[in-house]
Amino acid sequence: DVHAVQGRHPFVRLPYHPGHEVTGTVAGGGPGTSTPAGTVVVVNPVLYCGVCTRCRQGQVNLCRQMTVYGCGTPAGGMAEYFTVPEGNVVAVPDGMTPLQAALAEPLSTPVHAVRLAGPDLTGQTVVILGAGTIGLMTLAVARQHGAARIVVTNRSAGKREQALRLGADAAIDPREPGAGQAIVAALGGEQADVVFDCVTVQDTTDQAFALVRKGGTIVVVGVPAGPVTVPLPDLQDQQIRVQGSAVYRPEDYTESIALLAGGTVRADDLITAQYPLDEAAAAFEAAASGKQIKVVLTAP
Repeated sequence: DVHAVQGRHPFVRLPYHPGHEVTGTVAGGGPGTSTPAGTVVVVNPVLYCGVCTRCRQGQVNLCRQMTVYGCGTPAGGMAEYFTVPEGNVVAVPDGMTPLQAALAEPLSTPVHAVRLAGPDLTGQTVVILGAGTIGLMTLAVARQHGAARIVVTNRSAGKREQALRLGADAAIDPREPGAGQAIVAALGGEQADVVFDCVTVQDTTDQAFALVRKGGTIVVVGVPAGPVTVPLPDLQDQQIRVQGSAVYRPEDYTESIALLAGGTVRADDLITAQYPLDEAAAAFEAAASGKQIKVVLTAP
């Protein structure tokens, strides 16, 4: 949303109606719906056709006509009331707080990325480029899937400290002299089996290729604002797999909610600021400052 409102998102055009990471309470349903009023739900914003080849194969995140609610649709979830198809809501388990539920959508992104990289990462070494919301969530999911050693990079000292608090084996400023050697040393002396690029600019693309071992995997998690170049000779000669990760599938939502319900991912670790809905402009400013991890809006 921050990239979109700044006009830097490659797939969202201004003006747009934001709000795709949404939890709320059902106020009512249209004809033929069965979800009772009062049900607390999270929204899966992936709107798919259900009939194209990818949809029939269960790969609804690759639907030929896919759109994302709140990212270019005529309405979004940053509103006191909004409507979505019933098939795009998932009931929240009893006892889950709205703040926990609000993380289900962003958490589904690293769940899907780790699924593509493994999903079993037992004994593998991992580098995560970026320690924002998605990077820190990727840390938790990769560890849950068995990663042996995880190194996180970020320019912000505060976010590096948070990565260490959340279980990273090391957190390193990629701008420091000798950062690459320090990362390899923290991994145990060899390059990483898997690199998750949660930023995806030219610098992090270059870092990903420098840090992945022969036969390793680079997963592109962050949405690049524009094209980047890759060292194709290295990709071929070292048999590196570059794997794109596009949103998520319903089963990723299921795992995401389970991780939140079980406390593997905690809202208190990630949500660093809350604003009422009528202060959305201030919330966007805070989110863009780089000083927060996750900013949420709350409706009356």
